[in-house]
Amino acid sequence: MTKDFDGWNALKKRLNADGNFPPHWKEREIWWGCIGVNIGHEQDGKNAEYNRPVLVVKKFNRRLFWGVPLTTQVKDNSHYHRFAFKGREQCAMLTQMRLFDASRITTKMGRMEEKEFRNIKLRLLSYLK
Repeated sequence: MTKDFDGWNALKKRLNADGNFPPHWKEREIWWGCIGVNIGHEQDGKNAEYNRPVLVVKKFNRRLFWGVPLTTQVKDNSHYHRFAFKGREQCAMLTQMRLFDASRITTKMGRMEEKEFRNIKLRLLSYLK
């Protein structure tokens, strides 16, 4: 599979130049995020905007947060956390958590239930042990 690094680079330049970001975003929210085309086994975005849903795990300031990309490809292993969001099964790709700039997020999808969010945070903390 050939990856479109040039297409992603053009969009990334626009995102960086615009410097736009949503004025109000919080932990526990799920946003469409332009995560791009990445190398190796790092998760890629999809479609012309190179995006996918991203869960905001920890907000550091107006610009930076730790986020976890989501997928509808449900997998049952320790690196994925299964949950339902808006009536659809999803998985948080725990090993793909990374730092995001807020200019990557575009559209708010909703907010995860508090209990489910706590469960994901506990799973993420287990990687640090």
